Amino acid sequence: MSEREKILGRIREALSVPAPVPGSHDHQAPPVLQHRDDDVTRWLPAVGDTPEERVERFRANAIELRADFHFFDTREEAGAKLLEIATAAGWKKVASHRGDLTDGACAALGLPLLRTDEPYDVHALEACDAGITECDALVAQTGTVIVTSRSAGGRALSVLPPHHVVLARREQLVRDLPAAFALLKENYAGNFPSFMSLITGPSRTGDIERILVLGAHGPKKLTILCF
Repeated sequence: MSEREKILGRIREALSVPAPVPGSHDHQAPPVLQHRDDDVTRWLPAVGDTPEERVERFRANAIELRADFHFFDTREEAGAKLLEIATAAGWKKVASHRGDLTDGACAALGLPLLRTDEPYDVHALEACDAGITECDALVAQTGTVIVTSRSAGGRALSVLPPHHVVLARREQLVRDLPAAFALLKENYAGNFPSFMSLITGPSRTGDIERILVLGAHGPKKLTILCF
């Protein structure tokens, strides 16, 4: 028997044995963790329907992903926290874009500001201590931040500075990805932005000896301020 025939024989043998359900452990079917009205089973952690449950699920995911998540009652509280972070880290210059949330936050910091919705030097952006952006949605089920070219000041602002700070409204915190895409569809009504990114924790890699390294391909730190 040739090596080719041996390999094909092993493949045929493997195909004859039923495989366990994806996500199962010890060949046991996993419990149904969430069941939606559209009869689609979700294998991700269940998320409650109340705003409080969505906040707690997002917070738990952020901790696991090594992101910082803060939820406030008012915009002023969020601004005070941003100033506290900037002072503690010794920020000298930040980058941002024009927006209802970013304008006030950046003005309160009182630091030199690079705007990415104006002509700018990419090296100057990379030298900024933080990039401050708005977003389109926060996904409680996965701890994901969704940004687009319209909500986050272009393609580079959320990538080049070493610290990405996201400002979000509480109504943008939704249960899962289907709800997030429904929100995007509602906001853009078919005229979608040219760029969309799903950010789940700070940039990371574990390719070398399975050692987790943050900041591999983007920001080393991610902070989400929601109010």
